[in-house]
Amino acid sequence: MRLLHTVLGAAVLALAVPAAHAANVKVGVVMTYSGVNAEYGDQITRAMELYLKLNQKELGGHTIELIKRDSKNPGGAVAKTLVQELVTRDKVDILTGFVFSPNAIASAPIATQAKVPMLIMNAGTAWITTLSPYIARVSFSMWHAAYPMGGYAAKTLGCKTAAVGYTDYPPGKDSLEAFKMGFEGAGGKVTDEIPMGNPAQVPDFTPFMQRVKDNKPDCFYVFVPAGPHAAAMVKTYGDVGLRAAGVRLIGPLDIIQDTKLQSMGDPAVGLVTMGHYAADYDNPVNKAFVKAWHEAYGANSTPDFMAAAGWDGMAAIVHVVKTLNGKIDADKAMQVLAGWKFDSPRGPIMIDPQTRDIVMNAHVQRVVKKGDRLMVEVLDVIPAVKDPCKELKVGKCAQ
Repeated sequence: MRLLHTVLGAAVLALAVPAAHAANVKVGVVMTYSGVNAEYGDQITRAMELYLKLNQKELGGHTIELIKRDSKNPGGAVAKTLVQELVTRDKVDILTGFVFSPNAIASAPIATQAKVPMLIMNAGTAWITTLSPYIARVSFSMWHAAYPMGGYAAKTLGCKTAAVGYTDYPPGKDSLEAFKMGFEGAGGKVTDEIPMGNPAQVPDFTPFMQRVKDNKPDCFYVFVPAGPHAAAMVKTYGDVGLRAAGVRLIGPLDIIQDTKLQSMGDPAVGLVTMGHYAADYDNPVNKAFVKAWHEAYGANSTPDFMAAAGWDGMAAIVHVVKTLNGKIDADKAMQVLAGWKFDSPRGPIMIDPQTRDIVMNAHVQRVVKKGDRLMVEVLDVIPAVKDPCKELKVGKCAQ
């Protein structure tokens, strides 16, 4: 996919004719813009820019300057260096982005030391928000999907046994723990736990799938990063014949990312996921969002859950700038974000005043085929889900 702004520098988005007192708010955007995961940064950035374009008047003459930096990989070291530069050299007022959890985790101490608000737009490790009083998240925790899916799989899908496959880094380990707690708490039994490579490169999923096929659990809960990992995983599920063997594939919304869904073909049909966004959601806000996206980026371009987070995250930033009249103070910004509510394309959302994490509906979703098109239909809704890891005070979430 063609990336927007291949030259990653400062882009000033002048949203109105500034008055004499108008401020230029600098937002440091640390995103994955290159390599196998470049699409993630593209989706989030497009949504951020689209929100700004369509909501110019909200800023009252102030401007927002997006200073974009490519974190390149999930390792954390590059992102930490970039954040240090953004804070000390560029003097940014707000930090945002952070596709991968290790990048957010490595950057958190800098946000604390420099007292710069840091808004997470994707990274899903649950305990990230405990690392700094200046971190808030508009995306999700891995627990938002994995824990309720555990209960749903045992109680509604009739899964008595399940294997769990996960990409071996913090969000994957979170997914394993969350699903297992929800599943076994509802009477199921996790019979196998399978680390499946790392987020930097797509592994051959065949041996993992064959292992599951041989063990024959009722369900196989999988977390892998959206994009190439998910596409390859679903294809392998079909190639190895797990459905024919009676093993049901389930997971979070990452495995049916909108931008990859059509290419997954028949192996994706019938997959049940727990998630918070799909481009097919039938609500007025999402219909308007998808329409605006197509008008801006073409009918063949599709927003996904990362785009929804970029849209919501920019709405939160604009809210802070507007409320503080362009004068960004970290403590005041976090007060403004506490309890912030927004009518999102995914449905109503709020930033929990206690945890600074997202509160949103969880949707049980199934992939269906209508004509030649794969679609996501919502089977059930669990309203206003707070991060279960913090609600249950599990491990580092209890800090």
